[in-house]
Amino acid sequence: MQKTLRSPRHLRLVQLIVEKRRKAGLSQADLAKALDRYQSVVAAIESGGRRIDVVEFIDLAETIGFDPHEVLREVVSVQNATSKRR
Repeated sequence: MQKTLRSPRHLRLVQLIVEKRRKAGLSQADLAKALDRYQSVVAAIESGGRRIDVVEFIDLAETIGFDPHEVLREVVSVQNATSKRR
């Protein structure tokens, strides 16, 4: 298994989270405050430099107000480099 950080699927996940946050009218600071985290944590997630665990992803979805299943379906549809070789 190859590293997932900055993989096509990881990048798409990050892109979708940023889109959903902006659509909800939240700044990084707003989201960080709602999650009781530092703004730098949100910035690290959105820059693709930090992995998002499952529980954190669910918290992001609930706080921003998006359907995590919908986002995951889209991420799954992205073909990773390892998927292409199979």
